[in-house]
Order: sequence, then structure tokens, then C-alpha cells
Amino acid sequence: MKLLRQNITSNLDATFPAAKKGSKNKQKSFVPHPHSDRIKTEILDWEEDSVAHLQPQNLIIACDCIYNEALIEPLNTTCAALCKLNTDTTKPTLCVVAQQLRSPDVFEAWIKSFHRLFHTWQVPDRWLTSELSENSGFVVHVGVVR
Repeated sequence: MKLLRQNITSNLDATFPAAKKGSKNKQKSFVPHPHSDRIKTEILDWEEDSVAHLQPQNLIIACDCIYNEALIEPLNTTCAALCKLNTDTTKPTLCVVAQQLRSPDVFEAWIKSFHRLFHTWQVPDRWLTSELSENSGFVVHVGVVR
């Protein structure tokens, strides 16, 4: 979590540029800082923790969390529960799952489970960096909870 927070802090200016001094732009600019409320991180044990106390979010990201079958259902049901906290049907919470393809059996079990809970799309290679595109050993999916 420490490394994730450092990564967010290091890259926040690229995503939410700070206003330049002396700028004649009359629009309000977002000035990022390490404790920005625009990007939040929290530790969540998807096998143990309840999500009932959490606030709705715009985006859930899971990266390289699927490496054995025992984790599939707890992860997917927790992601679905997180997405269901958002009751705005015009702007549903997106669940983005990036994973390294280690085992075809684990991937197949995950995608069946994920598809049962989410409307699912695989992110096309043209939208991914070369490190995540075809033949990289990685795949990225986006889901909207059913």
C-alpha cells in the first residue's frame, strides 16, 4: 500500500496538472497534493472485510489479484458489492481487472464468475500499452455490475 500511495503521489501531476503561477486561465484548476481526495486508496481483505461501511466509488481497480481458484469468488463478489454501493444507474461504477495470464484454468474460472456478476468487456489492444497488449501475457477487462 505504501508503494501504491507513492506511485499515485508521483503521477498525480500528470493526471491532474497543477495550475501554473501567473496563468491567465480563468477556469479553476485542480491542485494536487499527497492527501488528495480525488484518488483514494484503502486496504480491503476481500475474503474477510465487509464493504457496507464504504462510500460509493467511480472506479474499482484490481491488478494481478487472480492467481488461484480459491480467490476468484471472494474477489468477484467483493468487487460486485463495491460497485452496487453506487446507485446512480446513469454513471455506474466501473471495475477494471488487469491480470497476468498464468493458468488457463484459473482464467476460465475467473471470467465465468466475473461474467455472471458483471457485463464484461475485454480492453482492446489498441487501447493498451505494449506491455499489456497481445502476446504480453496480460489481459485487461472492464465490468459493469449486473
